[in-house]
Amino acid sequence: MLFGAATPATKLVVDDVGSVALAGLLYIGAAAAVAPFVVRGRGGASSQRSQARRRGRTRLLLAVGFGGGLAPVLLILALDRTPAGTVSLFLNLELVATAVIARVFLQEHIGRRAGLGIVIVLLGGVILAGASGAGVAAGAVLVAATCVCWGVDNAITASLDSYSPAQLTLAKGVVAGSVNLLLGVALDGLPAARYVLAALVIGAVGYGLSITMWITGARLVGAARGQVVFALAPFIGALLAWPVNGDPLTGSAVVAFGVSLVGVIVVGTSRHGHAHAHEQLEHAHPIDPADPHHHGDVIELVGGTRHRHLAFAHEHPHLPDIHHRHAH
Repeated sequence: MLFGAATPATKLVVDDVGSVALAGLLYIGAAAAVAPFVVRGRGGASSQRSQARRRGRTRLLLAVGFGGGLAPVLLILALDRTPAGTVSLFLNLELVATAVIARVFLQEHIGRRAGLGIVIVLLGGVILAGASGAGVAAGAVLVAATCVCWGVDNAITASLDSYSPAQLTLAKGVVAGSVNLLLGVALDGLPAARYVLAALVIGAVGYGLSITMWITGARLVGAARGQVVFALAPFIGALLAWPVNGDPLTGSAVVAFGVSLVGVIVVGTSRHGHAHAHEQLEHAHPIDPADPHHHGDVIELVGGTRHRHLAFAHEHPHLPDIHHRHAH
């Protein structure tokens, strides 16, 4: 809901702030929103934790570069050329990009039912693109490129359990936000103070809080399924673009919404389970005593929410969460 609302809100200031500078301000706002949580949760790091972070640093830099640096610039360029409601609906292609990247590069299990739902969501995007005028073509290409960049980001951040969700959001905001803002000011100058403030607020709520919550959820259900739920955001953006931006709701948009919503439901109701073995794993997240992966005989507490899973095997229905990154 927060990210969906950010698209029509950004459209209100896109004509008054350069695209690169606006992308930077959005992510600096995101960093400001989560910084207090990172400072509050900071504690001593063990040598194993430091090693895990070093191993994940390269992947984190890729996520920051694609998701925090390139993607928002492409999205704002698209908003500069295309109605906000149309851009919002095209953003459902992020689901397809995330699923493909998670499956191909992270071996995340998708399954036939989930795969069918993803294809249905893609069909909704095709319907919208086919019914749009030629003037939307450039914007559609830019949004598709944005979705690929965010797909890379989603797949990486959902599997990076050596950093907290707030730390990941802060890293994206500080690095990508500052670089884009400096480039934007050099290209277009510093925007007026009221637009700077508006962009920071949109970034704090629509990017900072939403990204942090998305990462938290995706670690529990997997990158692809997490993105299925997140795929509702474009429809929220399209609905809000009607009263906020004055974008009309077209028949093709309604059809695309219906088709894509069916795909979201199909993926969300998919199930998967089999016998599998867990290798030893150490990471940090809240411990759920009711979860069989957190029973006292299969984990060792390291400190705080950090714990070490011991190797064991069992069978149960599961999602591709941070405990189930095994091959199929």
